[in-house]
Amino acid sequence: MSIISIRGAITTEHNSKEEILEASKEMLEAIMDANQLKTDDIIQILFTATRDLDAVYPAVAARAIGITSAALMCAQEMYVEGSLTQCIRVAVLVDTQALHKNNIKHQYLRKARVLRADLME
Repeated sequence: MSIISIRGAITTEHNSKEEILEASKEMLEAIMDANQLKTDDIIQILFTATRDLDAVYPAVAARAIGITSAALMCAQEMYVEGSLTQCIRVAVLVDTQALHKNNIKHQYLRKARVLRADLME
């Protein structure tokens, strides 16, 4: 077994249930598509959200797209003055032999691209 962590982040425009779920789904699907993952490859997902996003747990979106066997956790991102707001971050732990550490495609979407511009093409 090989365990790899894939990271990502995305922003929303508003603190609404619909936007948080849509953004979380978009981010997870981008990670899965870019890394050719199946839902069964995912062991655990840790979501964090900035303190201004509290309308719904981002993990609800994971269950809605069929990630039902993985452990899901949501936490509040540490507040740092001047940091990016309305941001959902994720660390996806994956059990896979197909991916090598150097081939991982992390996904930083929307305004969250500024968090890791060095990883984006």
